Amino acid sequence: MKKTILACALFGSLIATSAQAATLVGFKVGGDYWQADTSGTFAQRGQTQQDFDYSSSSQGSFWVAVEHPIPLVPNLKIRENRLDATGDATLSGDWAFGDHTFSGDVTTATNLSNTDFVLYYELLDNDMVALDLGAAYKKMHGSYRVADAGHPEQKDLSSGVVMAYANAEVGIPGLGLYGFADVMLGIDESSVYDYSVGLGWAFDGVALDTKLRVGYRDFKFDVNNFDGITANSQFKGYFAGVELVF
Repeated sequence: MKKTILACALFGSLIATSAQAATLVGFKVGGDYWQADTSGTFAQRGQTQQDFDYSSSSQGSFWVAVEHPIPLVPNLKIRENRLDATGDATLSGDWAFGDHTFSGDVTTATNLSNTDFVLYYELLDNDMVALDLGAAYKKMHGSYRVADAGHPEQKDLSSGVVMAYANAEVGIPGLGLYGFADVMLGIDESSVYDYSVGLGWAFDGVALDTKLRVGYRDFKFDVNNFDGITANSQFKGYFAGVELVF
């Protein structure tokens, strides 16, 4: 009998501890579908930047965040951004890229996919105003590719950009409607930025809360000698997404 009581007490203690941990640590998982217009120029180091005509294409972002109440320890957010577009151009003269000199009609596949690693602090968190501030590292894992009728050349991007980070939400208590802004500004590459603004609707649930969001996002990659590439590329357009808050 005593063993049974002890086992029940231990089991109850574990449940209570798990419930308390659930209230202390929060998780966010979300994704956006982004219809983006792409524009820009690029070249390898020492060459004049070439302008390409891009077609609009759909892009995507997915993220997970972990938030906790431990003092001085920042929260963590990881966001994967898939950015890929194709375009073409008619060169007015010889243009070197990689180990080949191009002329005439060429095509490009521009891949600026990247992963954001964000460390941030929650300075405000209530029904009316929420504010997060921190720093981020945008790790590029894309490429610029150029091809003519029979010769492709590609330059890979593998470096990263250190960025300042801010996220703000202003809501209407009781309605679930809120406006938001998410901003990343380059520090070591000051002409690189990635921001989004929009409106969201939050729905409270028993096990999790759901947020629906729509807005506008603009990512500019303006760099000089970044992995041997000079570029001024931009993805911008409207998006819609959802976030689950545990």
